[in-house]
Amino acid sequence: MSSRKFLSLIGAAGALLMVATQADAHARVVASTPAASATVASTRAITVTFSDRVAPAFSGLDVVNAAGTMVAVTSTVSDDGKTIAGRTARALAAGAYTVNWRAASTDGHRMTGNFTFTVR
Repeated sequence: MSSRKFLSLIGAAGALLMVATQADAHARVVASTPAASATVASTRAITVTFSDRVAPAFSGLDVVNAAGTMVAVTSTVSDDGKTIAGRTARALAAGAYTVNWRAASTDGHRMTGNFTFTVR
């Protein structure tokens, strides 16, 4: 193999590694409170924690009850940028709830997801 082909092969391998590293850099959910599928006592606080920082301007959460009605939530992002915290005006009544979250990694990758929990 000529040195030119060898250097081209090394360059291509390096580029692939760089792309793979960037793809793995997206934030992912590592925890939530309440936990997904949990049954909890009434609460006003909901959090979603990520593996990496999220951009506050593009990150938040919504809460929907079993009837499909949105529950008013005030969302903030923690100082370390890894947790979206939501607070409802009143404690949640008994029933099933879905948390719909949206976030943007600091690399610009936008993500959405949801989880459910039940208040007893």
